[in-house]
Amino acid sequence: MSTTVETARSSVIVAIDGPSGTGKSSTSKAVAAKLGLSYLDTGAQYRAITWWMLNNGIDVGDPAEIATAAAKPVIVSGTDPAAPTITVDGEDASGPIRTQEVTSKVSAVSAVPEVRTHITELQRAIAAAATGGIVVEGRDIGTTVLPDADLKIFLTASPEARAARRSGEVKGSDLTATREALIKRDAADSGRKTSPLAKADDAVEVDTTELTLQQVIECVVTLVEGKRVAA
Repeated sequence: MSTTVETARSSVIVAIDGPSGTGKSSTSKAVAAKLGLSYLDTGAQYRAITWWMLNNGIDVGDPAEIATAAAKPVIVSGTDPAAPTITVDGEDASGPIRTQEVTSKVSAVSAVPEVRTHITELQRAIAAAATGGIVVEGRDIGTTVLPDADLKIFLTASPEARAARRSGEVKGSDLTATREALIKRDAADSGRKTSPLAKADDAVEVDTTELTLQQVIECVVTLVEGKRVAA
């Protein structure tokens, strides 16, 4: 088989969407690593811009103030699935963006159209530069960011399963409170006017409620390999 054809098959763009707690990040990273693809966590970018605004005195309750500041921070995402990185104005933000304060504010910041426009442009540029192919995970990748992705996958799971997974990630967290927070975030992300959380019409839905992480990874790898063969 020619190198050109091999490259064409390898450089698949995979969009993985879904709400929190469905195994999206773990699956996306593992699939990218297994298949030799780049990886992008778009949620980390929204967390990064939220963290920057909180640190720089921006009133995250004021959409107009958020909009004015949207293009100011320089966000750089590393796309190695084995060690994804994210910096804001040259500072490592991988730890700080996971705090509860950022988690509680990210939906409000993400809902501002100017923020979404700025971050979407950044995401598209990263995907275009990934000549070997990329797995991009988020909430509006298949519908808005990369509507022409080679493969679109939408992960789902019951609120109970998602809450249990999230509680397992955060020591000492309350299961009921975690479930309520997830449902609240779902409503915010699905209800926003600009690029809401939604399943693309041509996406493959995978319910992860009863599946182990390894089973989800194997399922997605099979879907990607099938798309490569069909290319």
